[in-house]
Amino acid sequence: MKISGSEIRPGSVIEHNGGLWAAVKSVTVKPGKGGAFNQVELKNLIDGTKLNERFRSSETVELVTLDLKDFQFLYEEGDALVFMDVESYEQLELQKDFVGDRATFLQDGMMVSVRLYDEKPIGISLPDQVVLAIAEADPVVKGQTAASSYKPAILENGVRVMVPPFVEAGERILVDTNEIAYLRRAD
Repeated sequence: MKISGSEIRPGSVIEHNGGLWAAVKSVTVKPGKGGAFNQVELKNLIDGTKLNERFRSSETVELVTLDLKDFQFLYEEGDALVFMDVESYEQLELQKDFVGDRATFLQDGMMVSVRLYDEKPIGISLPDQVVLAIAEADPVVKGQTAASSYKPAILENGVRVMVPPFVEAGERILVDTNEIAYLRRAD
């Protein structure tokens, strides 16, 4: 579907210069001289590069619709992560570097959302929060102030986070997968 350059908004995915780009920011600029234009910050969905581009309202761009499918994480095999489509039961293999640093938060049976363009995966979304056990936690240092004193801890998946002094090894906590930070104790 073609849209005018002035209709590009943050979150829009467009085809531009032979690639897939997501609009991160857009500002309508009305200079004193000349016509108005839309200043758009774009991020390439394939390689992550950024681009600032001006679009006049007379220009048209191709708006792309992405499919969002639910997959279940099955297992890890070497550098590949294997997921299963919950509707068709077909398996999908993705490389660890495609998922990124957050691959350490994948757990057996975890549901994830995969963004597809022409049946090819271009992005993955993990749950925002996961429950993990603390493998190691430093002991509380006597004399530390109670206000905002955090100590380092290592989670069962090997990720290091800062936790409050009252959290001990063996406890289960809720972790934000986006910020890689402690949220609270798990229920």
